[in-house]
Amino acid sequence: MKKLIALSLAVVMSLSLAACGTSAAKPSASAAAASAQSSAEPVELTVFAAASMTEAFNQVIELYKTVAPNVTITPTYDSSGTLMTQISEGAVCDLFISAAQKQMNALDVTKDATANPDKLDFVSSDTRVNILENKVVLVVPEGNPANTKSFADIANAKMIALGNSDVPVGSYSLDILSYLKLDVKQLESAGKITYGSNVKEVTTQVTEGTVDCGIVYATDATSAGLTVVDTATTDMCKQVVYPAAVLKASKNADATKAFLDFLKTDEAMAIFEEVGFLPVK
Repeated sequence: MKKLIALSLAVVMSLSLAACGTSAAKPSASAAAASAQSSAEPVELTVFAAASMTEAFNQVIELYKTVAPNVTITPTYDSSGTLMTQISEGAVCDLFISAAQKQMNALDVTKDATANPDKLDFVSSDTRVNILENKVVLVVPEGNPANTKSFADIANAKMIALGNSDVPVGSYSLDILSYLKLDVKQLESAGKITYGSNVKEVTTQVTEGTVDCGIVYATDATSAGLTVVDTATTDMCKQVVYPAAVLKASKNADATKAFLDFLKTDEAMAIFEEVGFLPVK
């Protein structure tokens, strides 16, 4: 609560500075507020966001209420693959935030046939922006009973939790296993892998101690209070970047763009960074 109050005061201060003619090179909460409050009419926005954003994004939504009290934001959290499918099937959504480029590319008609084979046209490509970076980490249950110390120890694990291959964290995990020259099929045949449909399910399995270790995002490890024993390098898996874009079907495109602008402000970034997200470089 103290953090939210402090951040709210920061927003108020930035609004006061804007009124005095102060300008900033990067997006500010005042700019987002001006756009969001251009109409006093109540606005409802639906945001589909990667499950790994849950805790931080809920706090950002609460902070945004102090900036644009007329805007109600309803989030839906799940794996990026599931959210992408729901959007392609006509689900109502104003803003999509994915945990990887793959799922966003599949909805962006400006991408080539390799990235978007079905030529789906759901996102406004001119609003698309990379807003966050995450890290992929190896976590262990309390007490680390298997004495797992690094990704190299996965080969000796009795059971490891991974995300399904169709979700970003699962895709990154497969990259890591390939880098380590571990055969996924062999691990599956030996009954050493259990899968989760999103990163939260993987985190839960580690928290409950039903596995020796699991591969999740750094932010989820922080939120769940799990012990991180290793962090993947860029040699092991791709950079984990979260793109965001307004949906073409949005009936409140201007308000959605204003909220997207707010996500890039220092006030919102402070919340994201507290759980381990990084600004995209």
